[in-house]
Amino acid sequence: MSATPDSVRQALSTVEDPATERDLVSARQVGEISVGDSIDVEVALISPGYPLRGTLETRIRAALEPFAKPVNIAWGLKVPRKPPRQDLDRLPTVKNVLAVAAGKGGVGKSTVAVNLAMALQRLGASVGLLDADIYGPSVPKMMGPASRQCDKSVGGARIIPALHRGIPVMSVDFFVETGRAVIWRGPMIHKLLQQFLEDVEWGELDYLIIDLPPGTGDAQLSLGQLLPITGGVIVTTPQEVALLDVRKAVDMFKTLEIPLLGLIENMSHYRCPSCGHVDHIFSSGGGKRLGEEFNVELLGQLPIDNTVSAGGETGNPVVNSAPDGEHAKVFLETAAKVALVAAKMHATGPKRSSLLRTV
Repeated sequence: MSATPDSVRQALSTVEDPATERDLVSARQVGEISVGDSIDVEVALISPGYPLRGTLETRIRAALEPFAKPVNIAWGLKVPRKPPRQDLDRLPTVKNVLAVAAGKGGVGKSTVAVNLAMALQRLGASVGLLDADIYGPSVPKMMGPASRQCDKSVGGARIIPALHRGIPVMSVDFFVETGRAVIWRGPMIHKLLQQFLEDVEWGELDYLIIDLPPGTGDAQLSLGQLLPITGGVIVTTPQEVALLDVRKAVDMFKTLEIPLLGLIENMSHYRCPSCGHVDHIFSSGGGKRLGEEFNVELLGQLPIDNTVSAGGETGNPVVNSAPDGEHAKVFLETAAKVALVAAKMHATGPKRSSLLRTV
């Protein structure tokens, strides 16, 4: 069979992405194709850390095997975006908004949000982080010293977010005196969050991670009204008392018509560093049971470990401080699953002649 760019593209039109079951050509995941002694093709993955890349590569090579030429695949990343309603298009440069929530405090929601953002960045995505926990903002501390402080743009019309470890961050913590309590009513919270969305120069982002306050209150309601959230992720711990509150958070997402991407079970187990024994301190199986109850995926089970908590205390998240360790690996795998579920919800995007970045 004669190999030309057109014939190769035609062959690739028979290859389906295993995540979406759409062919690569109609999904606009095929970039530049060149044919010489080998076939060189650009293929865009729909999510960072795409867990099904091995399956997709096998399908591509099988489709191009009749050409009897070596095949070189340059993997790229093109995160899809569902076009928002015009009346809610407050973040035109952000492809996906992912809300991290918890039914109650103390389950490690902010730790999860920060490390998810760091993990998505490490996997090749462009990420921003909005600390919407108005009464207990902790994201700036967890992210460590800023390389750029939050400031006003030239002319003062826009807000430039702080930059922590390469991630733009906004938080009410930048605007209140250290140690002072934030005592605001609903309308004030709504106005602040609207400003964080409309007046901040977020830049081009694949994902904006929002660390919601615990529970079901004014901030969640405001964000649900202000912008289309791609999906929510609920953080829980395994014991039954925590799951009771999670059910309320699930009901909140349903009421606000925010899709639930899945659950993350934090403090799932403890592994003794000396003998390797695993102990389920807070019971076990709660996240799995809840996922089955609501027909959503259990996206990750994060262990208890002082390196994770120490990362938050010192401002050096474990994904950054111990990037090759077991806990960073779990966060990376969890982030990849979160991104894949979000991408499967709207796996289309604008046509591009070449991929903007490689992974």
